[in-house]
This record gives sequence, structure tokens and C-alpha cells, in this order.
Amino acid sequence: MPDNIVVLGASPKPERYSNKAVTMLKEKGYNVIPVHPAVKEVNGIQVTADLNDITDDIHTVTLYVNGSMVANMADIIASLKPKRVIFNPGTESSEAKKVFFEKGIEVLEACTLVLLRTNQF
Repeated sequence: MPDNIVVLGASPKPERYSNKAVTMLKEKGYNVIPVHPAVKEVNGIQVTADLNDITDDIHTVTLYVNGSMVANMADIIASLKPKRVIFNPGTESSEAKKVFFEKGIEVLEACTLVLLRTNQF
């Protein structure tokens, strides 16, 4: 069974990195769960509006939202009990990192697209 990957801040705009991540994760065989409060679909995948609606076991949450938003959502993200959280460039939050470390969640500051392209995901 493929790992469940949450893409927080998924965008329907093809030029956005979050959109490219959704596409590449799907192509690599992962079960992608795009999350955005105002978007219904990204690349044919139904979008979840709220992290609280996710009940699946989550392997990775990859972040594509502003660091201050991540800080405000850290407890909700941690409640999903992901094995790891990826802070893509521009999403860093020391407050959120602290929450994740305390919960034993692996934290990476990396680009999801680079990790996928170099088989390090």
C-alpha cells in the first residue's frame, strides 16, 4: 500500500511548486492528499479543505504555506502523527519545528521536488 503524503497548500496553478509536487508524488506512486481550504481539485485529485478531516495514517506532510501559518497549525499537523514533515523553502518555522521535535516527528528542510528527482524522498 502506498504511503499517504499530505501536500499542505496545494495549488491548482501548474506553475506553483505545490502543484508540481502533487503531480510528481502521484507519478511516483504515492497516495497524495492535497490540502487547501479554497480549492476543490488539483490535477484530478480531490482536495481536503481542513487537516482535521484527515483520518488516514500519514507518512509525510510537505509544506507549501507561509512559515507563520505553519506555526499556527503545528499542533494540528502533529496530531496527524506523520513520520516526517518537510519544510520546503520559504515555509520554515522554528516554533513548528520545536513542536514536531517534541512529538518525535522527523523534520527536513528540503525541496520535495529535489528529493523526488534524486530518489531521496
